[in-house]
Amino acid sequence: MKNFKIPYPFNLLPFTFLFAFCFTLSASAQTQAYDKAVVHQEQRMVYLQWDQNKFDPKAGFLSLNPYYWLVWGLFYPNYHKTDLRPLSATGPQTQRLALVGAQNTIDGKYKLQSDTVRNTAISQIASESGLLSDADPLWFLYYRQQFQPLLNYSAISLLGPLSSSVSAKLLTEGTYSWYTNELAMLKERLNGARSTDMDRGSRIMAYYRMLKEYERLSGVWNVRVAAAGMDLQMAAQQQRLKAGSSSPGNWTPQTDVQIANKVLLNAKY
Repeated sequence: MKNFKIPYPFNLLPFTFLFAFCFTLSASAQTQAYDKAVVHQEQRMVYLQWDQNKFDPKAGFLSLNPYYWLVWGLFYPNYHKTDLRPLSATGPQTQRLALVGAQNTIDGKYKLQSDTVRNTAISQIASESGLLSDADPLWFLYYRQQFQPLLNYSAISLLGPLSSSVSAKLLTEGTYSWYTNELAMLKERLNGARSTDMDRGSRIMAYYRMLKEYERLSGVWNVRVAAAGMDLQMAAQQQRLKAGSSSPGNWTPQTDVQIANKVLLNAKY
């Protein structure tokens, strides 16, 4: 019996029961801690009112509460008198948000002003740029049609409606060359006014002056075409008179009166 020994696992059994008992006691002893002072401090620092009645611990009767003096009285006697919330009326967060709002308002005004300057500059560039002159409403609706014969003239458009004899006379006398040279110079000036950057009013006035010049030049051309036709008619009449193929008719004093009355009747004022 001297050599009898308790097996190894049973030697630790008392200690195991003791450890489990102590752990159970410690677990049951832990409860949820609730400190009003900490809770009120967390709340008023964020969103609640800075309430004088929620500063714990309080001074108590005749300010004899020792906890009050340990927490507030000795170290922070004026803490509860100053609103330190970040979101208070004068808090740093409120000031920052107000400053951000003011800066956003100023930025909006600057942006509006810069957009106004930008739009003004774009409209001014659009009105002065020669690249956009064809989009001008006055050119598109009126001057383009008026200058169409000048911009697209050719030998066919000028001499096509005329007879071959009149065309040959205009070419022989140099009237056609003179007219085409004048048209070429006027067309070059017109294209220069359309492609050059200038004020819209100056461009419109240039169109107006060149349109007047083109109308005067066209009038001179029409007069010379009519004169060339009359010259050919007179030359043909003279040839017939010389050849004796036509007679002037019987003349009487009343003939001149009839001719004058016919001219006055057909005259246009």
